[in-house]
Amino acid sequence: MIKFYKTIDGKISEIDTLEKNSWINMVNPTNEELQYIIHELNIDPDFLRAALDEEEISRVEVDEDNHALITIDVPVVQRDTQKVLYSTIPVGIIQTEDNIITVCLQADTVLDDFAKGRVKNVFTNLKTRFVFQILYRVASRFLVYLRHINRMSTDMERELHISMRNEELFQLLDLEKSLVFFSTSLKANQSVLEKLQRGRIIKLYEDDVELLEDVLIEVQQALEMSNIYASILGGTMEAYGSIISNNLNIVMKILTSLTILLSVPTLIASIYGMNVEGLPIPNFFSVVIVMMVITVASGVLLYKKKMF
Repeated sequence: MIKFYKTIDGKISEIDTLEKNSWINMVNPTNEELQYIIHELNIDPDFLRAALDEEEISRVEVDEDNHALITIDVPVVQRDTQKVLYSTIPVGIIQTEDNIITVCLQADTVLDDFAKGRVKNVFTNLKTRFVFQILYRVASRFLVYLRHINRMSTDMERELHISMRNEELFQLLDLEKSLVFFSTSLKANQSVLEKLQRGRIIKLYEDDVELLEDVLIEVQQALEMSNIYASILGGTMEAYGSIISNNLNIVMKILTSLTILLSVPTLIASIYGMNVEGLPIPNFFSVVIVMMVITVASGVLLYKKKMF
């Protein structure tokens, strides 16, 4: 899918054809759409296909035509029937002399916020500032999702206090995996921003330097939050894993104690159930009383040993 946008009367709007100072947004484009942009704007094919590889790392690159490629990881939500997972996908931002091109594998990313007009003061003719606004939005989205993960982990911990089930531990494991994805992506994005800050890849204007610094601060904050949450979540999972294991040991100890108690009357009843003469206490009622006394005494002894 390919769509064209341009700032008209101070508002970003969708247009029908490719124009100068426009934004080309490509979402999982077909080969025909790729060839169209390559032919019309003389773009390096590798630049366009870079973000279509899910394993593509964050990087910056400039070709011989002075086209700049910025590949960054953006956070996405993967909704399952019963759980929500967070991951990252690469997004390619290509800055040419006349246009901005973005390429990604799926919709519902930060680029949708720009396409739907949720971000104010966006001007497609100010290409450098537009790129930095995308980067700032990406950093902000990381922070939002990190807060969601923190709230979800807190709710799961509260449920684990009530019921020690594997389901909550599996959900915490998924969140921990999401934090690993976030931390790795944020480190790579931070490296890209530091390269952009040197001004060798994209020409920096005075008004955009401050915005880039804000983006870098947001990314650093998100990275710190991700590391802190990952550390807390890892400790929580380890603690609850130990608690569940300890609870299992307690259950096994109680079952063992009950087995010992039940074996006392079983043993005596088995002996007196044999067709043998000369056994002491031949009266059945007296045997029952003896069994009860021995069983109670065994129970008291096990209780004192803290087996219950």
